[in-house]
Amino acid sequence: MPNTMFPIFLKMDQIQTLVVGGGNVALEKASAILRNSPSANLTLVAPFFRPDTIEYLQDFPHVRILTRGFHPSDLEGLDLIICATDSPALHAEIKALAAAQHLLCNVADTPPLCDFYLGSIVQKGDLKIAISTNGKSPTLAKRIRAFLEDVIPEDVQTSLEQLEEARKSLKGDFQEKITQLNELTKNLIFKKKD
Repeated sequence: MPNTMFPIFLKMDQIQTLVVGGGNVALEKASAILRNSPSANLTLVAPFFRPDTIEYLQDFPHVRILTRGFHPSDLEGLDLIICATDSPALHAEIKALAAAQHLLCNVADTPPLCDFYLGSIVQKGDLKIAISTNGKSPTLAKRIRAFLEDVIPEDVQTSLEQLEEARKSLKGDFQEKITQLNELTKNLIFKKKD
């Protein structure tokens, strides 16, 4: 069966996100969010945080750090939960609580318990590409990310800005504008760097 996941880009500064965990995986998830959305409304809860996690989060003073165990009341007012501990039982409990409250939940390294996945991300200026393998191989997603980072030119932002200006000046109905944009972009080809 093909990947049936629906990709979306979230305005993380307009929703509330909780990461449960304070170790390496929690740091990986929190840093992925904050690299892409530095103003994300993020809270981390764990009885213990690795020093490198605390050090990383110092650059984001708006991020809340709760040094204690997870409480069901931590889910109040949330939109997204990411479970990143070494406790499958805690993950199953949080997933059940989240489902009962219609909250989206990601459980690290446990695709059957995930409502969404965090994909590999390629970003150059305003261009952002998310890559998903439907939870089957994050390693392959990272390799594809590295390939795309190599082939997409560093100056792609200039092209985006020029196309935005061109788009604003187009005349005609929707279909005519699409035809004009297709003509403008048909020769944009990215070649692998030597």
